[in-house]
Amino acid sequence: MIALKASQIAQIVGGELIGGDITVTAAPVFDSSTAIPGSIFLALRGEKTDGHKFIEDAFTHGAVLALVTVASPQRCIVVPDVLAALNKLAAHVRSELKDLQVIALTGSQGKTTTKDLLEHILESVGKTVAPIGNFNNELGTPITLLQCDKDTKFCILEMGARHIGDIALLCEMAKPNIGMVLRVGTAHIGEFGSAEAVAQAKSEMISSLAPEAIAILGQYDTFTPKMKSLHKGEVISFGETTAADIRATDIEIREGRPHFDLVTPAGRAAVGLRIVGIHQVANALAAAAAATALGASIDQIAVALSTAEVHSKWRMEIHELGNVVLINDAYNSSPESAEAALRTLVLFAQERGGQSWAFLGKMHELGESSADRHADIGTLASELGIDHLVCIGAPEYSANLAKSNAMAIHLCANKEAALQLAQEMRAGDVVLVKASRAEKFEEIAQGIQAQIALLIAENKEEGER
Repeated sequence: MIALKASQIAQIVGGELIGGDITVTAAPVFDSSTAIPGSIFLALRGEKTDGHKFIEDAFTHGAVLALVTVASPQRCIVVPDVLAALNKLAAHVRSELKDLQVIALTGSQGKTTTKDLLEHILESVGKTVAPIGNFNNELGTPITLLQCDKDTKFCILEMGARHIGDIALLCEMAKPNIGMVLRVGTAHIGEFGSAEAVAQAKSEMISSLAPEAIAILGQYDTFTPKMKSLHKGEVISFGETTAADIRATDIEIREGRPHFDLVTPAGRAAVGLRIVGIHQVANALAAAAAATALGASIDQIAVALSTAEVHSKWRMEIHELGNVVLINDAYNSSPESAEAALRTLVLFAQERGGQSWAFLGKMHELGESSADRHADIGTLASELGIDHLVCIGAPEYSANLAKSNAMAIHLCANKEAALQLAQEMRAGDVVLVKASRAEKFEEIAQGIQAQIALLIAENKEEGER
């Protein structure tokens, strides 16, 4: 963060400074335990707790100022709304960092992986700031922006939306130089009501851009390409057809990992991703499109993509458990991402020569179409030749499947029942774990790891007798 005096911050946010002036040198935090020397603590009120109770703890960890709605004995700025004040502060810092290149991205699928890949590319060009995980809301976006200083060359912002207007407000604050829409899908359709409404929310990324900014649009659905009409400036497309400006050709899958030729206006270069899933090609192309727009060479991009490891947890993580492979994709789920994960599972199992296991939990926020969407994924699993479909608290996946189906269907009421199936896994088997975030399916992944480790230990002990 650029250094600012508390008195300056009070003026910027329209608040009252209580206590002596001091220089703030570190970005805001809302968890008191993560405060560092020179930081600001955000005393946010939530449904379960009140940040004002943790101000003293934040100062113990090094915070020098708090943004509050109720005056505190510690140095603070009193404002009517802490979140609104945070956004004002972020907008001010953005206006001060005139050379900073801000890349904002949104989409129903692939945001966090694209962000991780782009960060890896840009780090080789200049100092880059990006959110950890999917810190992509009205709180995470300004905090990420405030982590930038005068030495920061690139800032990547991942923007999610729960309502029409959310992305427009974030863009008004962040003033992106590049705005990206990856794709429009059915994630959060339960909140928005229709795919058209989801598209409208995502399109705010493009309609909010200044004419001199660059729009980057995926070619993977019917809605996103049409957003080109919303921008008067340069538009770059990415996809897997010859019509795309940035595209992939000669795609192959080796041990679940995509290999392809990256084609840009500058030429062609080979890319071998370390991350798993055919759907990662689209994420890599999105990152390549942004990096191209920012002046990175095709060789820089290809090398970076081929060495990148996605560091956001529980997203297509591969774990070798003896001779069993676990694909931990437990962070979240939607019909589109579930389809991509199942296709990856099948390819991986075919290469390994074992059986495929899909441990699936509920997909949330699908509204009235929820039952049909779950049933569609169950049908797809059967059509793809998945060997075992494990439905955990989500029998809807099996709604359209006949009992004579070749796929083994396991209906489990809870995680404990599902974990018993680990005893049936054999060498060469590949296991996918996937559900919406609220289902906490990382617990399933951890349980399978523990069960397999126990079986390996027992077999080893048996062999030593």
